[in-house]
Amino acid sequence: MSGGTLELAYFPDNAAFTCVDPFQTYWLESRTLIRNFADSLTDQDPATGAIVPWLATGWQVSPDGLDYTFELRQGVTFADGAPLDAAAVKTNFDNFLDLTRSSGGTVFGASYIQGLASTEVLDPMTVRFHFGRPNSSFLQATSTTNLALLSPASFRNSPQQRCLGHIVGSGAFRLDSYVPEVGVSLSRRAGYRWGSPLDTNRGDAYLAKVHARYVAEDSVRTGDLTSGQIDIDWPRNPFTVQDRELVTRSGAYLRSRSLPGVSYALYPNVSQGHPLADDQVRQALFSAIDIRAMAATTYGADYPVVAGAFDNTTPYYTPQTAKLRYDPQQADRILDAAGWRRAPGEQYRTKGGRNLTLTLLVDTGSIGGELLQDELRKVGVELRLETVTAAERSADLASGHYDLIEDYFTRADPGSLQFILVQALANSKALARNSQHPEVAAQIADMFTQAVQTSDVGQRQQIYARLQGALIDDGITFPLFERLQFAGIRNRVDGFRFTSESLLDLHNVWKTR
Repeated sequence: MSGGTLELAYFPDNAAFTCVDPFQTYWLESRTLIRNFADSLTDQDPATGAIVPWLATGWQVSPDGLDYTFELRQGVTFADGAPLDAAAVKTNFDNFLDLTRSSGGTVFGASYIQGLASTEVLDPMTVRFHFGRPNSSFLQATSTTNLALLSPASFRNSPQQRCLGHIVGSGAFRLDSYVPEVGVSLSRRAGYRWGSPLDTNRGDAYLAKVHARYVAEDSVRTGDLTSGQIDIDWPRNPFTVQDRELVTRSGAYLRSRSLPGVSYALYPNVSQGHPLADDQVRQALFSAIDIRAMAATTYGADYPVVAGAFDNTTPYYTPQTAKLRYDPQQADRILDAAGWRRAPGEQYRTKGGRNLTLTLLVDTGSIGGELLQDELRKVGVELRLETVTAAERSADLASGHYDLIEDYFTRADPGSLQFILVQALANSKALARNSQHPEVAAQIADMFTQAVQTSDVGQRQQIYARLQGALIDDGITFPLFERLQFAGIRNRVDGFRFTSESLLDLHNVWKTR
């Protein structure tokens, strides 16, 4: 069981995403590798969403929700031999705060420590986090890859150096090398005895080495898997039906899990003068979009159908299936009532002498646009697809030059949607501002605040259920797809496990000879 080298192929990073520093990167391929060389204070059960001890053996939260106190596990070391103690944890979080402030809050990990004011060492193995305002999402945040802990020596390097792999974690593997746009090498650490309780392996990793290389072409990765050149193919987008057939025919097998967090969805521009400022027009779109057909046509008949603002692996998920039912006749009735009429023989609806035309901003990796065009055309809505660069997207958001825009966010907590919709926290203030009328935005922000500030699990469930209903009732988000993470796995690989973030846990993996 022990030994051997696992060969992985990933969709590549590129010049914009060359970073393996936990706190800085949001690139999923980087995060799934980080998970195997850097551990976190807690872990999250992918089946239940429950938070369990890991590098921390326990914790207490003050009644006002402002203080989190963690007791740390004895005997944990980083790969450079430094102990993982309260001082090391403080060094990590002090640097997280410094980077958050110096970046103006734009660094990715900043969203995980919202409200954190200070970190205090109470004794060598006890650390306390003090918040300026309650943040019940922080406990879940301590389980994520983005708050994985690094050796204090890592922070002698600049943020840019850390991105390029000058870091040391406490995980079952050590990071040997990271070459942007080429790959990553990991090697087993001896004496690892502090794995997550969710792992079946209680000691050293079984694999001796892990080699991950970046391959852009889906067909090349699939071919490498079916020919036995790699052990795991980890695509960014779901396998096509044809590639899935090739994988299974070769004797390899497939595993998949929805990525937790915000589903792949469209967000409207409800600013004055735009068609989607009208509540009726937004409601008509829900009836006009056949999300079941979109999933089956794009990814195959067995692909899960999205049922709301969140993917189904997100804690507190409450499906809104009935509100997303495809009914083009209902869409026609709503649009007629809103004054958008289609004259006999005309393809598109008009009102006041102009067509009912919507502009959707997409990028080169967007999915389902042409199919969406066809569906909306059936009810008399013209959808124009405008392919934009990242810079053009930002400019169009700021100017309001669009009607619909796509977005998503991966985190196993429904609070992740705040960073799209709540203007004070959003990564794009313009998207958050444009997607909701002011009075609705205030109501949505208030629900998030209530959910984040309550420590009562039942109350939080009720609040998030109301929130998910309101997002559809008010036409704030138009879900299109569940975001599914696939893995193609050679039949000699055993012990495969998805984490709660739908990342790859290699601590349990071995290769049969």
